[in-house]
Amino acid sequence: MGEGLCIRAMERGDLAALLAMVVALTEHHRDVARVTIESLERDFFGPVVWYHGLVAMQGAEVVGYAAALPLGRLGYGARGLDLHHLFVIPEARHLGIGRALVQGVEDLGRNLGCSYVIIGTHPDNVAAQAYYQHLGYGPHASTGKRFSKPLV
Repeated sequence: MGEGLCIRAMERGDLAALLAMVVALTEHHRDVARVTIESLERDFFGPVVWYHGLVAMQGAEVVGYAAALPLGRLGYGARGLDLHHLFVIPEARHLGIGRALVQGVEDLGRNLGCSYVIIGTHPDNVAAQAYYQHLGYGPHASTGKRFSKPLV
């Protein structure tokens, strides 16, 4: 792991760095980012906190982040986390930062009483799939069809 690496809860002062990384990840997936500082503020620090956020600090620089959403299996009385975003800036990759962020999300889940973490990736991203399997994650079978409806 990189020297001086610290994984900590996201703070408001991290939002500008977070915005740049979210935009970079969105562009990597060939999509157009619509995220703003205001939407990040709302989702990580608003009256209804929507995401749990962790940042990786190398010295005073934010070099990566993880964002997780709550999940549940009500009938089983089980809580979980969806590791929705995991990102490390290119110049800080291959230093164990991604692994440390995943571990941070797992620790957060345990502290929240969760019994599982789910991580998704694009079906063609075999490198990420191999990485997650290396970290002990197995395939998650989806059951049933899911439907969506825009609310606006």
